[in-house]
Amino acid sequence: MPTDTSAPLPGSTSRPLTVAYVPGVTPGKWITRWQERQQQELRTFQCEESAALEELASGRADLAFIRIPAEGFTRPEGVNLIPLYEEQPVAAASKEHPLAAFDAVELADLDGETILDIDEMGGAAVALEVAAAGTGIVILPMSVARLHSRKDVEARPVNGVAPTRIGIAWLQERDEAEIEEFIGVVRGRTANSSRQPSIQAEQQLSAKKRTKERQTRSGSKPAPKSAGPSGGKAKGTGKGPGKGTGKSGKPRRSR
Repeated sequence: MPTDTSAPLPGSTSRPLTVAYVPGVTPGKWITRWQERQQQELRTFQCEESAALEELASGRADLAFIRIPAEGFTRPEGVNLIPLYEEQPVAAASKEHPLAAFDAVELADLDGETILDIDEMGGAAVALEVAAAGTGIVILPMSVARLHSRKDVEARPVNGVAPTRIGIAWLQERDEAEIEEFIGVVRGRTANSSRQPSIQAEQQLSAKKRTKERQTRSGSKPAPKSAGPSGGKAKGTGKGPGKGTGKSGKPRRSR
């Protein structure tokens, strides 16, 4: 039978746990698992990729799902980061572009094409709008392409491009039990995993209860009676008080 882990975590705060996530991340399954296991409210909000770490530093988010670039990324000091999964890169172009005729393309096949820079264009949505006009190709994660999907744009997996990754980040100074609990949910730990703080707290409580019960049972037994050195009553050596060990008789007269 599954263990009930819906009780508040020891040392947890009463305020909601807040999680930020970048576009393309769908935290719904993790939210559902959290709600099934915990009473503490969980709040989520979407933020721009460039602002994800700032949300942690400012305290607006307790944890954040961030996008890790394929190159040139260094984990900021004071931040814990666990990579979770890689994202499939796709090439997106106008529906009339020859790319639409293929199931997938190689990066080398795009030589000579105008590759639009998402940051310079002001974001993925704007870049895809420009691509729809037939003025270039956008390379971006499939999840982001789906988020901003358009009927006039086709996206195909592209091989030869280093994938981006999604990771979960939080400040090293934040060691609350609910943060560790949520990380366990994201990493796929079961509700009864001994690595979850809620289960550890329950095990500690059960151990204390068993110890107390043993102490109670031990204290209810009467103390053993003390015995003498020989373990019994001492025996006398004579037959009675004042009696000697020789034969009794009348005194003899002297002649």
